[in-house]
Amino acid sequence: MDNFIEFMRMFLSYLVCFFTFCAVAGIGIFIGIKTKKAKDAKEAAVVSAETSDTAETNA
Repeated sequence: MDNFIEFMRMFLSYLVCFFTFCAVAGIGIFIGIKTKKAKDAKEAAVVSAETSDTAETNA
């Protein structure tokens, strides 16, 4: 019985550790995607502004 209790204790310990790592990885992925989308939107706005400025000077 002692071996089973020790096994379950270690199993649950590793399980908690695994879910902690998964949560940290998930948060990192979420932040990375959010940052990339913000950067892409900012670059698109700059390109859009440059295109409209070029069109006005050529007209």
